[in-house]
Amino acid sequence: MFTGRVAEIGHVQEIDGAQVRVRAPKAAQTLRPGGAVCLDGVRLTVRAVDDGIVTVTVSPESRHRSTFDAVSPGARVNVEVPLAVGDPLDGHLVQGYVDAVGKVVRIDDEDGCARVWIRPPARLLETLVAKSPIAVDGVSVTVAEVQRDRFSVVLLPNTRALTTLDEIPNGRRLNLELDGLVRLATRRAVAAGRVLSNLPWAGAVHGRSGVEKAVRQIAAGGAVVVWDPATEGEADVVVAATRLSADTMRFLVREVCGMPTVPSAPEVLDRLELAPLPGGGDRHGTAWCTPVDLASLPGTGVSAPDRAATIRRLADPDATAADFLRPGHVHPLRARPGLLGERAGHTEATVALCAAAGLAPVGVCCEIMSADGTMAGAAEAEMLALAWGLPMIDIADLREFL
Repeated sequence: MFTGRVAEIGHVQEIDGAQVRVRAPKAAQTLRPGGAVCLDGVRLTVRAVDDGIVTVTVSPESRHRSTFDAVSPGARVNVEVPLAVGDPLDGHLVQGYVDAVGKVVRIDDEDGCARVWIRPPARLLETLVAKSPIAVDGVSVTVAEVQRDRFSVVLLPNTRALTTLDEIPNGRRLNLELDGLVRLATRRAVAAGRVLSNLPWAGAVHGRSGVEKAVRQIAAGGAVVVWDPATEGEADVVVAATRLSADTMRFLVREVCGMPTVPSAPEVLDRLELAPLPGGGDRHGTAWCTPVDLASLPGTGVSAPDRAATIRRLADPDATAADFLRPGHVHPLRARPGLLGERAGHTEATVALCAAAGLAPVGVCCEIMSADGTMAGAAEAEMLALAWGLPMIDIADLREFL
């Protein structure tokens, strides 16, 4: 087990078939034949240690799955020794089993730091979450941002000075390994059927760029957390109705834990003859309409697949009033005609996001409820957004840029 804390920069002296000799005098003091060492993020077996030279065996499998297929004499490599009992965990847990090889596509200077954009294979990109750790050529860094086909990490001056990441030309290939705990959490989430984002920008995003990310997330069928500090003091998970699956509905009910409702543009509800419910409504001006079920469903309408099917039909431009039974288990909400320019509520934010994404002006929003039954505040909502791999945007940003 390793932590991504580089002990020293080694220099490849000789390559003889599967045997690679690396000068690493500091690491050589603690390494023993038969033990493990991590070179550029690749766990290798030590064959011999002699006068500051460490000889390792690199199998064809290791070459095939890492950048060791292109290592040559004279190359510099990050050297890390394995953890021993009592060592501090100053980094994150990795095993030296490379998950993928990525390619540097862009480098931006940021006040002495370097933001490095890396394009990994799609299978790895789907598991990345912003603010989570990752090992890049064995160096423990943090994922800063994830986009459609790439992610970025920010290298501090100290990190660059002590590792081989001080010189990173475009096109350089890098070994990538997920943090061991992140990998475990991802596997558990998949096993539990948790719905993660299609485009995993995670945590708080702001301004015009944040709104653009939220819109792209909705357009891709993903979810967005919308925080409303002024009106309700609550956070809702928002998805587009046209892309709603039974798995997403189950996620809203079981993990988000609020009440899924279906914000809709007024013209949609008028066409489907869904009238407002009687009464003055709640104190925030939410406009509830007649709840419905899809008439063609064989079940009661309350299951996740049934509700998802009802909601998708509400967003279908070919739907008619006759397609629905009244009352039912799906609750439409009527958005104001002027959307966020008229009312800064989750109803209007949901419809505005769907419309901006080029989809039918019908969506689903569900309040985030804490485990104790109270509504999640800003800090907890952002923690959950990170855990779910979702972006979180303030409703004020949506109002300004949509």
